Amino acid sequence: MTALTVIVADDHSVVRSGLCALLSTVDDIDVIGEAGTGTEAIRLVDEHLPDVVLMDVQMPDGDGIEATRTITARHPSVAVLILTMYDDDDTVFAALRAGARGYLLKGAEQNDVIRSIVAVAAGHVTLGPGAAERAMTLFAADRPTRELFPELTDRERDVLRLVAEGHNNPAIARTLHLAPKTVANHVSNILTKLHFADRAEAIITARRAGLTTDRPAPN
Repeated sequence: MTALTVIVADDHSVVRSGLCALLSTVDDIDVIGEAGTGTEAIRLVDEHLPDVVLMDVQMPDGDGIEATRTITARHPSVAVLILTMYDDDDTVFAALRAGARGYLLKGAEQNDVIRSIVAVAAGHVTLGPGAAERAMTLFAADRPTRELFPELTDRERDVLRLVAEGHNNPAIARTLHLAPKTVANHVSNILTKLHFADRAEAIITARRAGLTTDRPAPN
C-alpha cells in the first residue's frame, strides 16, 4: 500500500511537532511538509499535492478556513481535515462550506486523528463528537437562505446576513474568522452585485427578504 502523504498546518510549532511525531509512528502515513500560516499551507499544497492537509483554523497571514477554500478549489483531490480548538457552530459550518472533509477538536484521541486522516483521504466525511448533529442542523437551517440572492457566493451571503443583523465589519471578521480587509471586499462586492446604493439599503433589503433569523414584520 502506498503511504498517504500529509501536510500539517498549524501556527504553533509545538503542536506541529507533536502531530508530526504522532504521524511518524504510522507506517502508512508520510508527513511531507509543515506550514505555520494559511498562505504557506497553500504554497506547500500547490507544490506537493498531498493526499491530506491537517489544518488549524486560527493562523496568521490567511486563516485556515480561507486556506481550505483555496486549496479545495484548486485541488479537489486534496482532502482537508480541520483540527482546531474551536467548536462553535459558525466555525464548523464555515469549515464544511469551505470544502473540509473532516472536523476534529484538538484533544481528540490520537487514534481518532489517524482514523480521520485515512477516512478523508478515502473520500469520506468525518466529524468529531457533536459536530455531525450540529452540521446537520446548520445545513438544514441554511437551506432556505440559499434561494435568496443567488447572485452572491455562499461567503458573501454569510457576510450580508451578518450585515443585516447589524454587525460592523470588525465583528463580522471575528465571527467568520476573516481579515477585516476581506470582509470590506465582500461588502463592496455585495453592494455592486445587488446594485445597493449603500449599506443601509443592503440591511433593509436583506431583512425584508428574510435572510436574518430575526426577520422583521412585513410592512
